[in-house]
Amino acid sequence: MLGQLRLPLHWFAESNTSPAPYDRQLLVLVFALMSLGLVMVASASMPVSEKLYGQPFHFLIRHLVYVVLSVAALFTVIRIPMERWQQANFMLLLVAILMLIAVLIVGRKVNGSMRWLALGPITIQAAEPAKLFFFCYLAGYLVRRRDEVRENIKGFIKPLAVFFIIAVLLLLEPDLGTVVVMFMTTVGMLFLAGAKLWQFFSLALMGVAAIGVLAVTSEYRLRRITSFMDPWADPFGSGYQLTQSLMAFGRGSWFGEGLGNSIQKLEYLPEAHTDFVIAVLAEELGFIGVSLVLVLLLGLVVKALLIGRRALDIDRGFEGYFAYGIAIWMAFQGAVNVGASSGLFPTKGLTLPLVSYGGSSLLTLAVTVGILLRIEHEVRMETQQAIVMPPADKPKKARKRKAKSDQQVSDEEGTQEEQA
Repeated sequence: MLGQLRLPLHWFAESNTSPAPYDRQLLVLVFALMSLGLVMVASASMPVSEKLYGQPFHFLIRHLVYVVLSVAALFTVIRIPMERWQQANFMLLLVAILMLIAVLIVGRKVNGSMRWLALGPITIQAAEPAKLFFFCYLAGYLVRRRDEVRENIKGFIKPLAVFFIIAVLLLLEPDLGTVVVMFMTTVGMLFLAGAKLWQFFSLALMGVAAIGVLAVTSEYRLRRITSFMDPWADPFGSGYQLTQSLMAFGRGSWFGEGLGNSIQKLEYLPEAHTDFVIAVLAEELGFIGVSLVLVLLLGLVVKALLIGRRALDIDRGFEGYFAYGIAIWMAFQGAVNVGASSGLFPTKGLTLPLVSYGGSSLLTLAVTVGILLRIEHEVRMETQQAIVMPPADKPKKARKRKAKSDQQVSDEEGTQEEQA
């Protein structure tokens, strides 16, 4: 028992000798988050669904369809070798840029933002796959230019130039929240790849300054920041959404009001089933429910970090950096969503990974988890192959036998020459 308590990270590590083809613990964490999200979306969306569509299960049915599609996408992506992702990383970057440009030209405008591409009955938020494709490209770049990133400022600046192009397209939508998540993930990946500390801190300061300028120069963003600092100054105006969310957290207390008993979801809290689903969860399931979600999300992030470390340990740089990028992305997006709902950060319009309503986000994150499972599978298979290799002393014995055989042949040839 003491051995199990010695290193908690082992709770998240799958045994290398496991007969399962994929990481079962990672699958359990993902399906637990999806299941909890399905329940909370059903609870939080019923009032608004009844008002808009005349029946309470409209958003639940759509979310259930997205969950089924996401699970199918997850198990499809598992079968794609990571070599294919590495070969196509630059092409995926071009697809991401083209999607962001298409949104600005033919996109659908919702709540003042041009973020969605309509494909028949399906709408795609282009920023979601763009994040995944950019991190895939960045992982490939860090493998190709590893020494240049560590030793040369030019290698450090190149991926930032690509990020700048994507950031400009996102800000034109506008979507500052996605820009912040991508920026922090990019900085984290560059730092883990060995970028020098002065470059890292310079970039961080530049990023903070740029975000500050963007916020100050936009009346809409400035109003969001000021309302976050003191939402009760204008509780029926700019601070309305945050004050309603804080009320939900306050009513939830330790154990919540009970599933389905939220008051704030009754059209008091806007976007209750999307960006603020954690507030409804807090009201109905309390501190215990929120803690459960955070523990599950933390477990998913730790698993991704462990997979990345194991990949780098066997010199699989692309897989390692990609897994690290996914871990930072999920951790930061989850922290921002919960922080915005609880008043720690300004509201950014980011979903809670695998929990909030949103088809594009759910599908993209399911594909991301499929990639993580594939990385873990390939790393485990390679590690097991290394374990079953013959011991190091066997080649030595073979060389000794070969040398002895060569000596016998030489002696026989010498004897034949003497006889001749």
